[in-house]
Amino acid sequence: MMGIYEACSASPMLIAQQTEAFDDPDWIYELKMDGFRCLAYIDRNSVDFRNKRNIQMLPKFPELAEIYKNVNGRCILDGEIVVLADGVPDFYRLQKRTLLTDTFKIELEAGRFPASFVAFDCIYQGDQELVFQPLMERKRKLSGMITESDRIAVSRYIEKEGTALYQAAEARELEGVVAKRKESLYFMGKRTKDWVKFKRMADEEFIVTGYIQKGEHTFSLVLAKYRLSRLVYKGHVTSGVTKDAVMHLKETGRNPFQMLPTGNESAVWVKPNQVCVVEYMPNTLHSLRQPVFKGFRDDILPEDVQVSDEHMK
Repeated sequence: MMGIYEACSASPMLIAQQTEAFDDPDWIYELKMDGFRCLAYIDRNSVDFRNKRNIQMLPKFPELAEIYKNVNGRCILDGEIVVLADGVPDFYRLQKRTLLTDTFKIELEAGRFPASFVAFDCIYQGDQELVFQPLMERKRKLSGMITESDRIAVSRYIEKEGTALYQAAEARELEGVVAKRKESLYFMGKRTKDWVKFKRMADEEFIVTGYIQKGEHTFSLVLAKYRLSRLVYKGHVTSGVTKDAVMHLKETGRNPFQMLPTGNESAVWVKPNQVCVVEYMPNTLHSLRQPVFKGFRDDILPEDVQVSDEHMK
């Protein structure tokens, strides 16, 4: 029977929820990267990146093909692929790369805005799974096996002072902070309260069901989520939506809802197979306040974007 390394069958542990910043000596705190979560399967001669849907990502990020040279031995690393602009993660540049299919254009973009892999966990080393070892032991092994370069780095963390790190991230308009309990084990594919996040802005995944053209270069996306197998209307996002984004949608001409939502009489209905991320001001119960379209995600299935009892009914 093949192990998780040979079968490439590992899945990343997930962040449970968003909370207010706190201080606790039993927790560590890391800056939240505005990137794409991936597991890196590394041996002495190659690397294979897999996203949450276990799709290979190296063809989109060929500049990361040789990071195995900076890693000591066979392992599975958990981390994020990021693209930096002026030293700050740029989700737009990252998301643009994932939409490219032409090899020449991908290589051109890789030369102009190269990606890096930031590792924050090690769940397999040599021939041993590390998921039942506490986080700080996994962190120790991670830091001892990587020689950092422009293409690979180890995520830095601090202890106890979560509030101060969040305030620093907020001042620089970074995405936020991830807090992790020091003794936490690694539950693949599960959400536990041992990992939480503090975010300057909230973000959420939605399914794109249509769009409305409001001007020559202005578009509004029609958003939805599933409640079991039925699509539930969740409003619109206009800010950040470009013509290029709309071009990735496939028209169907069919309203996907049981009833036509008010204000969508002129909507162009599309196949509900695209998941997007919308960023908005938090602490709003019934609507998205100041929503901004951040981009599409190909690592999340539309069927997984379900209505939560804790969010926008």
